[in-house]
Amino acid sequence: MKDIVEIRWHGRGGQGAKTASLLLADAAFNTGKYVQGFPEYGPERMGAPITAYNRISSERITVHSNIYEPDYVVVVDETLLSAVNVTAGLKKGGAIVINSHKTPEEVRPLLKGYEGKVCTIDAGKISEEELGKNFPNTPMLAAIVKVSGVVEEQEFIKDMEGSFQHKFASKPQMIDGNMRALKRSMKEVQIG
Repeated sequence: MKDIVEIRWHGRGGQGAKTASLLLADAAFNTGKYVQGFPEYGPERMGAPITAYNRISSERITVHSNIYEPDYVVVVDETLLSAVNVTAGLKKGGAIVINSHKTPEEVRPLLKGYEGKVCTIDAGKISEEELGKNFPNTPMLAAIVKVSGVVEEQEFIKDMEGSFQHKFASKPQMIDGNMRALKRSMKEVQIG
């Protein structure tokens, strides 16, 4: 299957990496693609490292394993750069997207010699300014869509608005902040 895109997410329990991977799967599915979105759990507790995965393709996906050679890696918590080998198997032609206030050039030395594209987004700052709390998953989701192009941006924005209207039906004030965070992240992601 040559057109499959594989994404691995690294985060900590409670940061929303699993939720973001599932939202990406839903958005891609709604554009007619075949998808997989699933977490891998270690110790299931708040703050423990977690990994989640996405496979997205225009053809039926027949592989059902973890992703060992991803096209893209999303790091929701910058502290994981020293705790987990986040670039393990990452394809040189892909990219890594890191939640950091630093530039791509500043974080590159922490990536164990990875030679591919390095992207950063200050997801914490964006979520605090747009949502009032540090919810990095929404900005990270938008950043990976921008960097990977796995879903067309306008289709993604439209799909996410519908998703947020459903998810936040009892808290409609959250919809606008999440939409602003998505759009802002797509503009502010630094691609190095």
